Amino acid sequence: MPEITGVKACVFDAYGTLFDVAAAAHRMSDKLGDKTEPLAVLWRTKQLEYTWVRSLMKAPYRDFWGLTADALDFALAALKIDEPNMRALLLNLYYELDAYPEAKSVLGALKAAGYKTAILSNGSVAMLDGAVSAAGLKGELDCVLSVDAVETYKTDPKVYQMAVDALEVSADEICFQSANPWDVSGAAHFGFQVVWINRTGQPPERLPGEPAAEISTLEELPPLLGV
Repeated sequence: MPEITGVKACVFDAYGTLFDVAAAAHRMSDKLGDKTEPLAVLWRTKQLEYTWVRSLMKAPYRDFWGLTADALDFALAALKIDEPNMRALLLNLYYELDAYPEAKSVLGALKAAGYKTAILSNGSVAMLDGAVSAAGLKGELDCVLSVDAVETYKTDPKVYQMAVDALEVSADEICFQSANPWDVSGAAHFGFQVVWINRTGQPPERLPGEPAAEISTLEELPPLLGV
């Protein structure tokens, strides 16, 4: 197993890493039926595409909550879902997404071991506060960092620099966790020691920046750090 040393802080991506981005659609599966999984996938795909495309366009900043709503509107239209109130129901559920079951205990173990803990996310301040509060994670985190502060999205280096500045450690003293392979590449290219939470067995991206380690669940992280 690759060695990760000299770490002072453990920083986590939020969506897809600590919080299950498909949870909102899955909770509405009784009404969505066989469109549940296509909606979850297309909604997430467009949500991310809009962060990248708008950033490259140098378009005025629109926060992640706005892009989440835009992406949902596209997905509902593309899949021809016109169930009354579905949009509002899905957005309300996304505001308080389910955390992965091991998230709280892993964060608690790392914090108890003396590591600084934080979230670094594309999410807006309000939606991160909603998700963190609903999952009961506030006590396990030293800080929650939103791209709202820099008004751009991952993988812009300015986003990763926020963690360095807020936690007052160097980039190589941060162990960064993400389930999103493009985020893994961006964070590793920036200089973090990155652990890829590869839950679905995806192949590596063909991008600069390689993870220091690859695991399939957050539960495997503490042993990597000697916890």
